[in-house]
Amino acid sequence: MALVLHAGKTNKNAFKALIVAQYTGIQVELAQNFEMGVSNKTPEFIRMNPIGKVPVLETPDGPVFESNAIARYVTRLKTDKPLYGSSLIEYGHIEQWIDFAALEIDANILNWYRPRLGRAPYLPPAEEAAVSALKRALGALNSHLALNTYLVGHSLTLADIVMTCNLYLGFSQVLTKSFTSEFPHVERYFWTMVNQPNFKKVLGEVTQTESVPPVQSVKNPSQPKDSGKSKPKPKDEVKKEAKREVQKEAVKPKAEEAGGEEEDAPKPRPKNSLDLLPPSKMILDEWKRLYSNTKSNFREVAIKGFWDMYDPKGYSLWFCDYKYNDENTVSFVTLNKVSGFIQRMDLARKYAFGKMLVIGSEPPYKVKGLWLFRGQEIPQFVLNECYDMELYDWTKVDISYDAQKERVNQMIEDHEPFEGEVLLDAKCFK
Repeated sequence: MALVLHAGKTNKNAFKALIVAQYTGIQVELAQNFEMGVSNKTPEFIRMNPIGKVPVLETPDGPVFESNAIARYVTRLKTDKPLYGSSLIEYGHIEQWIDFAALEIDANILNWYRPRLGRAPYLPPAEEAAVSALKRALGALNSHLALNTYLVGHSLTLADIVMTCNLYLGFSQVLTKSFTSEFPHVERYFWTMVNQPNFKKVLGEVTQTESVPPVQSVKNPSQPKDSGKSKPKPKDEVKKEAKREVQKEAVKPKAEEAGGEEEDAPKPRPKNSLDLLPPSKMILDEWKRLYSNTKSNFREVAIKGFWDMYDPKGYSLWFCDYKYNDENTVSFVTLNKVSGFIQRMDLARKYAFGKMLVIGSEPPYKVKGLWLFRGQEIPQFVLNECYDMELYDWTKVDISYDAQKERVNQMIEDHEPFEGEVLLDAKCFK
């Protein structure tokens, strides 16, 4: 008799038990005609799980809920328990990595992802904390996988199944290639796992997201003007806004499953308006490759190549200047501030190229930047979702002026001195 798993067909938490079943030979079937928001509200379902979350496994001895508990149950139905290791210490390490996958990976992915869909309050400082914690966790996982093919021992275990299913949500929804490239051993591990036959039977073909989903519930700020510096908000207003947000109580996920039990696959994302613009002769990826591959004669090769490719009808160039340079009194804090800005711009990677310069030999340090955006305005979704934008004055570049064009050249090539000052650091967004 097959066990019945009550969940949607695209629920990543249900995938855990289904993949375990592929390895153990235990029959587990999805409940027929299950509809999230309907089936899990019925009296019959509430008797199995009083809070109405999925997945729930229906067994001859009674129901089991919580996805990791279900996966453990299905694993233990196999007499020799091959997915639970070959010794007591391996069993302990498997449980260790299952907890790590839930508390450090899944929880932080959901804390980043759910607010962007409007399923939790969107607080930029909270998102920054989630991304930072996720990077810390992925860094630890990457170090472990540098010396190990699997999480525990020399063969696949339940820990690998749980970890991969939790990473699946991240890779498919928020973890772009530019983000995961910092963790090459995690990338190798994930793609190895999802391409195993027993994983593919459940997951199908897996593709990595190209962008972070836009925030659903943020009001649209006005666009900056074409030329001249945008009128800044009062400093106190910008600074206090972040403080007010931090003081709000954030919704914390449940520890074991990090609040993901009720989530089915999201609706398809709407097409970005920039993809609907007339085709441009400038291929952004070609410029990025030229920039990255030019190691000598930079001005003669890369800068000349940029202007040969540049399409002023399809793209626009913008200078940005940090409004509060007087606060940049500590070098590493200033550099971290710029790194955070570049990280949060990841959602625009398909449509933008940027250079950020930190200038000065002593504090206060100046922060200036150059950005290339698809279209004639700064993309609205960037203004909506990257709160750093309001901390800068934005000026559209007029390349009919030789001085502005030369300033573009110097910022692209990290020219030093820049405007008569030492260049402390330069960071590239590509």
